[in-house]
Amino acid sequence: MAKMRLAMRVEGSLWVAYHAWEGTMEHAIFLGSIRMAGIVNHPDRRAAFMELMRQMMADCIEDLTGQRPGWEGERPAPEIERGGNS
Repeated sequence: MAKMRLAMRVEGSLWVAYHAWEGTMEHAIFLGSIRMAGIVNHPDRRAAFMELMRQMMADCIEDLTGQRPGWEGERPAPEIERGGNS
């Protein structure tokens, strides 16, 4: 069974969060974005944004399935998704 993931990508000057299927960005759902400079470079702000995006994704899954997901931890993105690649 395919798993859902929170995909965080750099797109231009933004850090963008998507709700996506594991292993692909096809049909990914945009959750939100934040300007990179001066905001996510601050560790507390970065952590707060990531937590907000996790909770938004969990809300979406809970709305669809009736169950709130847990988190397995962070893993590096596939190479194709790193560093602003599209």
